[in-house]
Amino acid sequence: MSDAGGRPDLAALRRALAPTPEACAPTDLRSGALQAAVLVALLDGGVLLTRRADTLRRHAGQVAFPGGRIEATDTCPAAAALREAEEEIGLRPEAAEILGFLPGLLTGTGFHVTPVVTRVVGTPCLTPAPGEVASIFTLSYATLMDPAAPRRRCGVLAGQRRGYWEWPHDEYRIWGATGIILMTLARALTEGAVWTGSA
Repeated sequence: MSDAGGRPDLAALRRALAPTPEACAPTDLRSGALQAAVLVALLDGGVLLTRRADTLRRHAGQVAFPGGRIEATDTCPAAAALREAEEEIGLRPEAAEILGFLPGLLTGTGFHVTPVVTRVVGTPCLTPAPGEVASIFTLSYATLMDPAAPRRRCGVLAGQRRGYWEWPHDEYRIWGATGIILMTLARALTEGAVWTGSA
């Protein structure tokens, strides 16, 4: 599901994504889970990612999508993801076209994360927020759509032995919830389906 230049087929991707976050919410949503949203932004050169600042209290130094907790002032998960992206990397909300939603993800830290997939046209001027974001980079579409790229790893996380997905990159370690969301996005791009609802 890509064109000759390796860019995603956006029309096919729209059909693979859920039209609303409710359409793909996990059925085992825990009571009391904190609601969060992340922006899965598709740029001309790849999927936008950030490396969190080393001084942060939670997930310091880890690779993540722009995003965070949904606040009472946010009208929906998409609004929260766009707000957080503007605060963290300076991405203007009007520069991002919402394509749809990937399945919600329950994290081991007690968050229910809604991934909001958007297309960003052109080359936006992005600036990492001091103290929050250490760097901004992309994962190429060639890597994302290569079924041999992600590796299944195993390690001790929060005192328990768990498996996780890790994506290759020359500079950064991409794993955890970010790795899972990338796996789901890759499936949408290569197989054309990530949810079971009807449009």
